[in-house]
Amino acid sequence: MEQKNCPVDVISMCSADGEIRPLRLRLENDAHQLQRIDIDEVISVKQVQYVGIEAQIFLCRATLQGKKALFELRYTIRTHSWCLLRRIC
Repeated sequence: MEQKNCPVDVISMCSADGEIRPLRLRLENDAHQLQRIDIDEVISVKQVQYVGIEAQIFLCRATLQGKKALFELRYTIRTHSWCLLRRIC
């Protein structure tokens, strides 16, 4: 799974004060099968702007096939869309 910068389906939760937290993501693997990844922990969140487009970058820890992995997810506020930026390890 070496997908980078690709759109993904995400189930997320919003708190009463408007904070968003990803809980689970779903993507297509190399064998063209949908793969569900449960997010164990959100390590950090940072606000960024790309040419005037506001987004949030989430660094998440998940268990994938019995191993811990780190993922970077981007949530674009204006379009309400999620993107898997990269799998770190």
